[in-house]
Amino acid sequence: MVTNLIFILKAIIIGIVEGITEFLPVSSTGHMIIVGHLIGFNEGGGPAAIYSKAYLNMFEVVIQLGAILAIVVLYWNKIKGSFENFSPSKPKSGFKFWFNIFVACIPAGILGILFKDKIEAKLFYPLPVSIALLVGAFWMLYAEKKYRRKFTTRTIDDITVKQAIIVGIFQCLALWPGMSRSASTIIGGWICGLSTVAAAEFSFFLALPVMVGASALSILKHTVALNIPQVIALTVGFVVSFIVALIVVDKFITFLKKKPMRVFAIYRVLIGIIMLGLIFTQVI
Repeated sequence: MVTNLIFILKAIIIGIVEGITEFLPVSSTGHMIIVGHLIGFNEGGGPAAIYSKAYLNMFEVVIQLGAILAIVVLYWNKIKGSFENFSPSKPKSGFKFWFNIFVACIPAGILGILFKDKIEAKLFYPLPVSIALLVGAFWMLYAEKKYRRKFTTRTIDDITVKQAIIVGIFQCLALWPGMSRSASTIIGGWICGLSTVAAAEFSFFLALPVMVGASALSILKHTVALNIPQVIALTVGFVVSFIVALIVVDKFITFLKKKPMRVFAIYRVLIGIIMLGLIFTQVI
């Protein structure tokens, strides 16, 4: 009984981490790997009946879908309007918007399908994540200083196919856990002339097909029979992730309209250094 309660409590913690970090430029996957190791929410962290690799993979997928649902709720009017104004002949049409999303998803989709297993085997550990946090932080600082103020595109409706492809190529960097899909796409957006808010919102919408597609593949690959504690943990993790992401995304956009992103880069540097210290002292 106590073991099950601890397991559910850990699931809540991971759900909070996912909800906070999924759309911030700090890497949700990286944080879940790090926090999972720190609290023992990983394979071998407890009884095999509830801490199996297949279940933990499914849990990660489910709570990510919770965070994705927050985007659907927050941007429902935009999503609904895009389908009501879908005709390619209309200005700023929904067809153009979703076509840009589609082409931007192609590069990471191809690489993800081809190399997902190898990436998980080699990079889903604290050390590669810590290095990625540092690399991404310094790149973010450089890109923001050089490109942020030089934008030509203010809104996601004005993004061109060429810009969408460039952002999609940068999204491939997020296959390295710790780099952050949000950070990679926002940096790509800066470089091709998007405003920070346009780049951030485009990254939110990119997450919809990317995460739903990745989730479908993962569920098909890791389908498992669930016991009651696992079902409860999945449900609670999903709800917590959704609620937290709902709050965080709204606050993040408000922040970007007024403040630079270097605060996230500084945070990444601090976390990366702390993690390297914990790794080399064998705490994790």
